[in-house]
Amino acid sequence: MKKVKILIIIILFIISSAVHFVYNFFPGFITSIFFPVNESIFEHMKIIYTSIMLSSIIEYFIYKYKNIRVNNFILSIPIVSIIGIVVYLIIYLTIDKFISHNLFISILLLYLVFIFCEYISYKILNYPKINNSNKIGLILIILSYFIFWYFTYYPEKNYIFLDTTTNSYSLKKLY
Repeated sequence: MKKVKILIIIILFIISSAVHFVYNFFPGFITSIFFPVNESIFEHMKIIYTSIMLSSIIEYFIYKYKNIRVNNFILSIPIVSIIGIVVYLIIYLTIDKFISHNLFISILLLYLVFIFCEYISYKILNYPKINNSNKIGLILIILSYFIFWYFTYYPEKNYIFLDTTTNSYSLKKLY
């Protein structure tokens, strides 16, 4: 399973690069829920969440193909995604406040968070089976994307939701 996790980290790097631009190429209601619609910090949290979701689909098929048994797979997806978002925000906002925004540091931090997330995922997958973990995981995934939808269309007037490139808080075009 360790080799799979290393492969997934590489896949996460590739997927996250693509996820950043999906909405630009395919603007619409559905893509606005899953992919960032502007340059706000909040919208970029979708990069972490959706990249982990997409890489988990690949990971699932690898485990199935290699006949590797894991526990709590679906539950691990939202848990590591949320942990990744929280860790990223804590470090990013601290750096942003004291050093200022730096694209290289932001990308490096994202990749370090992905490595950390895969370590946590590894621990969850090796943890004994949790009752109803699939149901709990699915509920958390749906709830998370509901929150993404809500704050994409109804953002708070807060720095986290501010697109500093347009100095606005929401989509230019609502669907």
